[in-house]
Amino acid sequence: MNKKRILIISYSFSSQTRNLLNGLIEGLEKSAVEVFWEQLTPVSELRFPIGSISATFLMMMQTFLRKRYPVQAVNPRCFDQWDLIILAGPTWSYNPSGPVLSLLDRDGKRLFEGKVVLPFISCRGYWRVHYFGLRRLLRGCGAKVVAPVVFSHPTPEPWRTIGVFLKLAGKVPEAGSSWIHRFYPKYGHSREQVEDSRKVGFELGENIMAGNSLDRPLFATPVRSGGEEDL
Repeated sequence: MNKKRILIISYSFSSQTRNLLNGLIEGLEKSAVEVFWEQLTPVSELRFPIGSISATFLMMMQTFLRKRYPVQAVNPRCFDQWDLIILAGPTWSYNPSGPVLSLLDRDGKRLFEGKVVLPFISCRGYWRVHYFGLRRLLRGCGAKVVAPVVFSHPTPEPWRTIGVFLKLAGKVPEAGSSWIHRFYPKYGHSREQVEDSRKVGFELGENIMAGNSLDRPLFATPVRSGGEEDL
């Protein structure tokens, strides 16, 4: 059986997407696929946390308007032939992140034309606008876009929105001394979600190795979300 090749292109602002991808790649490699992981690096550093309430509001407004954040050149290997490309990143104000949008503007046609692309989304909870917008852009580049893999933060609303905003602003809402701690005990994704991502990687790899079509969704969307059992 010929070895299948998967390219992962990702951007992670607060390490949440990166943590999930570490699990995903472990699962993929157990299924014996070849994986190359390209992590996008902004030309100008984007600092996490942002550091203040006013700066957080400003960035939220800019990302809502789909501001681009230019990224450094990707490894030439990204332009090789791949059986699947996974384009991964967080949701920013309902949209793909600025670095991912910048990549699509600059290299979208060269990277994705004629390729099968699976969006991998880390989000607070509102992923659909992100996915539909990303799918439209990828199709505009000539890609075949399959159903996404989505992980949303497990803390229930409204606490996850409040908690994420405070975290971005430089606060520590999950700290034991914080008033919000009992409603927001952990920032981001859970350990169980990282384990789920590992399982997703293995199942995805097995399907790729078997030559199965990805036209039909392989996983529930989101993979795991909501409920205190995830914390």
